[in-house]
This record gives sequence, structure tokens and C-alpha cells, in this order.
Amino acid sequence: MPTATNSMLNLLEKRKHRLSKIYEGGGLKAVAKQKEKGKLTARERIEYLTDKGSPFVEIGSFAGYEMYEEYGGCPAAGTVAGIGYVSGKQCIIVANDQTVKAGAWFPITGKKNLRMQEIALQNNLPIIYLVDSAGVFLPMQDEIFPDKEHFGRVFYNNAQMSAKGIIQIAAVMGACVAGGAYLPIMSDEVLMVEGAGSIFLAGPYLVKAAIGEEVDTETLGGAVTHTEISGIADYKFDTEEECLDQVKRIIDKIGEVGKAGFDRAKPKKPKKDAGDIYSLFPADNTRPYDMVEIIERIVDESVFDQYKEDYGKTILCGYARIDGWAVGIVANQRKIVKTKKGEMQMGGVIYNDSADKAARFIMNCNQKKIPLVFLQDVTGFMVGSRSEHAGIIKDGAKLVNAVANSVVPKITIIMGNSYGAGNYAMCGKAYDPRFIYAWPTARIAVMGGEQAAKTLLQIQVASLKAKGETITPEKENALLDEIKNRYEKQTSPYYAAARLWVDDIIDPAQTRMVISEGINAANHQPHMSEFKTGVFQV
Repeated sequence: MPTATNSMLNLLEKRKHRLSKIYEGGGLKAVAKQKEKGKLTARERIEYLTDKGSPFVEIGSFAGYEMYEEYGGCPAAGTVAGIGYVSGKQCIIVANDQTVKAGAWFPITGKKNLRMQEIALQNNLPIIYLVDSAGVFLPMQDEIFPDKEHFGRVFYNNAQMSAKGIIQIAAVMGACVAGGAYLPIMSDEVLMVEGAGSIFLAGPYLVKAAIGEEVDTETLGGAVTHTEISGIADYKFDTEEECLDQVKRIIDKIGEVGKAGFDRAKPKKPKKDAGDIYSLFPADNTRPYDMVEIIERIVDESVFDQYKEDYGKTILCGYARIDGWAVGIVANQRKIVKTKKGEMQMGGVIYNDSADKAARFIMNCNQKKIPLVFLQDVTGFMVGSRSEHAGIIKDGAKLVNAVANSVVPKITIIMGNSYGAGNYAMCGKAYDPRFIYAWPTARIAVMGGEQAAKTLLQIQVASLKAKGETITPEKENALLDEIKNRYEKQTSPYYAAARLWVDDIIDPAQTRMVISEGINAANHQPHMSEFKTGVFQV
């Protein structure tokens, strides 16, 4: 049987291999063509722009993974994006990847760009657009163009961010066509690279078709045109590096804004080795382990002050510091625990008492302005007549209410299972976490694979029998295997990350860093709403 360490390392090696392919963008030939034009790739632009030695937390690297294969795929959704430091200031950076279908927007591209704007809006962070895009991917225009959360929402967000005083800088390093032309113009400042950058509502071919005018790209909408004639752009440069240097100088002079005021002490490393997580976390998602041991390898000095330690034991709540930041941690406990009454409770399941405890703790953290960290490994709420009679739905609703109305930043790490209503109660994507990441061991679904497969099998077998078909044991087993394989693929963290149900899949050793960077981002939000829970059954 493989050890937990080997299992985790194997999963991380798979993640590394998949990322290496994603980092190639549209492929080596497409990258070579980019180089022939004297242009940097999207990742090279970000590397040049960001401060050396500073962390860059990529968001959505697996967005689009194994999607749109009939069109050749869309690695990283055709956009490289994340949170990094420019001239010492934390910023959102969004860079079109021209090597992927000329930087065209697929449906998932729109979703990823909107997610990055959402992060900028929520955290009051400057956003830098590195523009190099042919616009909407026409074969899928009906899935990207007209709806509320489609392409046009980007420009709506431009206007909203401007009204809120959020800095937006657009560096146009390639094509910026049609509706996409509004993005730089709705930004605070526009920079263009001469001979490469272009902005226009319609390109030369469409202009010829529409009004019969023959005009070249540079005359129609190049850097000289927009800095000397239309006045649309503010700066022009001979090279991309000069353009990016100017972006750095602009960001360097941004004034300080108010802070949320989350408490931060001097960071101290955990006393226990973070590398131990690989061996502590089980090789599969069924065996018990002690979540306290995991937490002690993430928090400063390995100090975790538990709240109501002897009550509601299947959820751990407590205070700690992560990289100096004060946090409240809500985590599922996967050990089988014994209550004071001598009852045994299954690990990873939310019982009445644990739901009640977590709801109260979340309210306390909101009262104290302490950011919340959710560590998910949950199979759901306890079922059965005993739990129903005790009011499990009521207690679960109380927890969900507290999570939904929480105003302090919430950061969610899906470590293992994330099933059913447990996903909601532990701040899944639907509950608006400020950031949400998955470990390679994560599984996200309405229920566990084994239970789901057997349930689906019963439905399918009953349907076939109703049609008069004879179901042999061999055929039933074949159907079960087919259902299991399909369901397993859909519960994979890569399936979730491809659709941006999580912001990214991270190495467990990165957990402490991404939480710290997330709280640092959230601390730029100067005002928080008043915490109100509304009405719930007590």
C-alpha cells in the first residue's frame, strides 16, 4: 500500500507535468512566432513587470483544462493572471496570451477575466491589463457575448471600478479589437507599443467590407494614431520593456489608501515542519487523521488556540496567526471522536453541536474583525432520524447563515472531500470566499463517488428494466464501472479548477503563503459592511 507521502508526491508530480504543458500556452510553434515579432510571451511580460523575489500568486492556471478540445484547447483560458507586486504595491495583473488563438476570448476566458476584476473590486487593488487579444472567439460568440456575466460585463466592471477609485492601467502590446477596445479606454491610463499595439472597433478587413475604405492597421489604430491624432492613448514606446517600465513608474507613485485594519504581528515560522503534511494527510480521502497536526504546520509557531475544544469535536475552531496575520480557523476534524456522553462521532461529518459551535465562532470573528480560514475535508451533515429529531437542518441553517453573512474576508482551502451541503457550510464557492484553493487531493461533489455511483446505477437499471431489457450481473458491473469513471472525473480538482470553481490547485506547502497573500489583499479594503445574521431558527 502506498504511503501518504508517496501518494501526495505522485499527485504533485502530475500537477507539475500538467502545469508545464499549460505554461507552453498555444504551443512551441505559436511561442516561436511571438518571438519572431519581437514580442514577449504573457508569462514573460508578468515576470518582467513584477518585483524580483516577490510572490506571484497565479489565479486560474488550470482554467479551461481539457475544455474546448474540438478547437484545440484553451490553456489557462488564454489569459495569465494573478496577484503580484509592482513597485512594492500589491496589484492584480491580467495578461492575454496571444499564442492561444490570438488571445481570443472563449467563455471560460470571460469568466476568468471577470473573476480577476471581482478580486480587484473586493480588495480595492490596482489592476494592470496587458492587452494582446483578437477579441471574442467567433465560433462560440453566443456563449461569450450577450449575457449578464459575459464579455460586456468586463466594461461594466471597468466603470464600477473607476467610480470606486480603483486604479486601472492598460498596456496595449498587440491587438485590441471591437468591443475589447473599450477596456483600455475605460482604464485610467493607456500605454501602447509602436508597431505592435493597435486599438480599433473594426479592423482593416471589416472597414473595407463595411464602407469600402482601404487602410492599414497602423494608420487605422496604431500607437502614433492614438497618441498624436485621436488622443486615446497616453504614452507610446518602441519596446515592450520600455512600456512595462512606465507601468512600474505609474504604480510607484500611487498614494496609500485606507486599510481594513486586520491585525498583523511579526511573522514567525511554524515550529513543526510544513513538509510533514505530505505524510500526515492520508493517501486516500477515507482514512482518519488529526487535523490539528495539519494546522500546526501552517500557523505561526505551531500555536492554535482552540475554541470550545471539548464541544462539537468534528469541527475545529480556533485562533492563530498565519505569517503574522491574526486568523480564525474553521476546520473539519477527520478523526473518529468520542463525546462526553460516550458517543462516537464519524470524522468529516458535521453534527448538530459542531454546526452550532462553528456558527458562534464565525460570529465572534466578525465581531473582532478577524479574517476566517476554512479548511475543508467534509462529507456532509449527519443524517438519520436521531439527527433530524435533534434539528440538524436548523443547526446547519444557522451555520450557513453565519457563513453567508460574514463580512470579514473568508479564505477556503479544499484539502480533501467537499461533499453536499458540507461544501456550503464550510464556505464553498457559492458562499463568496475571497479566495478559494484546492489541494491535489480535493474532491468536490454532491456526494461521495461510491454512494453516487450506486444511486445512479439503481436509477439506470430500473429504467432499462422498464424498457424490457435483461440486466445480467456482468452488465450491471460494467454500468457501475462506467458511472464511477464518469463521476470520478467530475469530482477531480482539475475539473473544478478548469471551470474556476476554485481559483487554483496548490501544493499543500503553499497553503500558508496563499492565505497570507489573500489577507494582505483583503486588507486594502478600507470599509466593511456591518455584520448582520438576519433571522434564523435558534
